[in-house]
Amino acid sequence: MTPADIDFMRLALAEAQRAAELGEVPVGAVLVRNGEVIGRGFNQPISSQDPSAHAEMVAIRQAAAAVENYRLPGTTLYVTLEPCTMCAGLLIHSRIGRLVYGAQEPRSGAVISRSQVLEQSWMNHRMQVEGGVLAQEASELLTGFFRERRAKG
Repeated sequence: MTPADIDFMRLALAEAQRAAELGEVPVGAVLVRNGEVIGRGFNQPISSQDPSAHAEMVAIRQAAAAVENYRLPGTTLYVTLEPCTMCAGLLIHSRIGRLVYGAQEPRSGAVISRSQVLEQSWMNHRMQVEGGVLAQEASELLTGFFRERRAKG
């Protein structure tokens, strides 16, 4: 973990906060190439009426449009929560070079928690993975969101 990893994860946490403000599950992501953010996103499946609008998907779509290429080698995705199966597949198909995530997702995490999609021998792309970056902050944001949601009924 580098100081830059912490800085970029803080940007992802700010995106997660935006999701929470809209009543969406607070997950945020930023995609970085050569020290520059080229895509950012937050969970928005409810507000966009798009079940695929996870933070990772939104950030990667934005970056692909910005660089005019569906392949994004040499990039690092910072996301506040361990990706799900759909998003793990997206990382492979878009050729992300490195994944840095915050909190683990024990229910549906597809990197280490429930399955290890990125490590399957039949996958045609490998990336570096680092988990646990600002995990406590990411976890507290999620826990607080769901606590408040349950309190409202």
